[in-house]
Amino acid sequence: MPITASKSYWTDGLVLNYFLKIHGNRSGTAEKMEITNVMEYEEIAKKKLPKMVYDYYASGAEDQWTLKENRNAFSRILFRPRILVDVSHIDMTTTVFGFKVSMPIMIAPTAMQKMAHPDGEYATARAASAAGTIMTLSSWATSSVEEVASTGPGIRFFQFYVLKDRNVVAQLVRKAERAGFKAIVLTVDTPRLGRREADIKNGFALPPNLTLKNFEGLDIGKMDRTNDSGLTTYAAEQVDRSLSWKDVKWLQTITTLPILVKGVLTAEDTRVAVQAGAAGIIVSNHGARQLDYVPATIMALEEVVKAAQGKLPVFLDGGVRRGTDVFKALALGASGVFIGRPVLFSLAAEGEAGVKKVLQMLRDEFELTMALSGCRSLKEITRDHIMTEHDRPRVAPRL
Repeated sequence: MPITASKSYWTDGLVLNYFLKIHGNRSGTAEKMEITNVMEYEEIAKKKLPKMVYDYYASGAEDQWTLKENRNAFSRILFRPRILVDVSHIDMTTTVFGFKVSMPIMIAPTAMQKMAHPDGEYATARAASAAGTIMTLSSWATSSVEEVASTGPGIRFFQFYVLKDRNVVAQLVRKAERAGFKAIVLTVDTPRLGRREADIKNGFALPPNLTLKNFEGLDIGKMDRTNDSGLTTYAAEQVDRSLSWKDVKWLQTITTLPILVKGVLTAEDTRVAVQAGAAGIIVSNHGARQLDYVPATIMALEEVVKAAQGKLPVFLDGGVRRGTDVFKALALGASGVFIGRPVLFSLAAEGEAGVKKVLQMLRDEFELTMALSGCRSLKEITRDHIMTEHDRPRVAPRL
C-alpha cells in the first residue's frame, strides 16, 4: 500500500496553492539576487515554500537550543594559519570506502525532497554526480532507489531506519544493492521521533500526490493527518524501538555493503560501534531534531575521533554552512562532512542548479580556507591549525 497523505487535509484547493507556490514563477527572487553564500538560500526557500513544508525542513526539537548550537559552536573554533606555504596547487580529493570523491563534502539523507521541488531527489542525485561527490538517499524519499539510479552514474549511499518488520528491512537493503548503492547508513538515534513542535502545530502530513517511493508495494501503513504530527504517528507505528547493537550484527548477515552508524555522539558508543563491526560513524544529532540539549556535533566530534583510534572513518553532519566549517571538522579528525538543509533550501530555490551551486560554493570556500591556512592537501590539515575554547591559551603568561 503506497504511503500517502490524508485528503481530508490536503484539499484540492490547498494542493493547487501548494504547487503554484513552489512550482510557479521560479524565476523571481533567486535570479534577481546574487547568492554569495549557502545560508542565503534559506530565506528564499522560506518565501517559496508553504509554511508547513518550510517548518518541517527547518525546525528542530523542543526549545531548538541544539539547532542553534549546531551553528554557534563552529564560531567558537578559531584558526591558527601557517604562512609562506606554496599553495599554488591544492588537492581536495579523498576516498570514502575506496571510492574517489572530489572533496570531503557529501550530501546527507533528507526526506521527502519533492515537497521542495518537483525533481526532488532526481535533482540532488544529478547535482552530486556532477560535483563528483556522494549522495545519501533517505529511505523516506519521494523517489525510489531505482529512480535515483536511473539518473545516471554516481556514488550513492542508502539510509534507513530499522523497522519492526525485519523482512521489509531486508527487502529495502536488497533493493539498494540491486540499484548499485555503495553503502548503508543506519540511523540509530530515532527509537522514537523527537518532539518537533512546529510539525505538531502544523499537523504535518505528506501531500497526496507524493508517496514514500521506497515503500511502494510494501504493506506498512500510510502517513495521515492526525491531531499530532502525522510523521510522528507513522514513525511510532513503523520504527522498531527495540533496535540494539545486535541488529548491526544482523545487518552484516544480510549485506556485504559497508554499514555506517549515524547518530553517535559519545566515546562509549564509538567503542561499541567498533566492536560491532561498523564500517564508519557519522557524528550526528539528527539535525537537532531528536533530543534537544545534546552537544553540537562539532563539539562531540573530537571525543568520537579519539575513541575510534583510527579503526574506522568518522564523519560529521549538522550545522555545516561554510567551507571554514568543513576545515574545522577535518582538523578535529573527521574524514568528511555531510550537508542536509542547504541542499533542501537550494533545491526549493533553484532546483538542480541550486544544489550544484551550494556544492560549488562550499568547495570554493573550503579550498580558500585551505590556501589561507597553508594546507595543500587534506592530510596537511591538522589539529594544530585550529584552537577550540577548551585549548589552553597559546600565549605566554605575564610575569
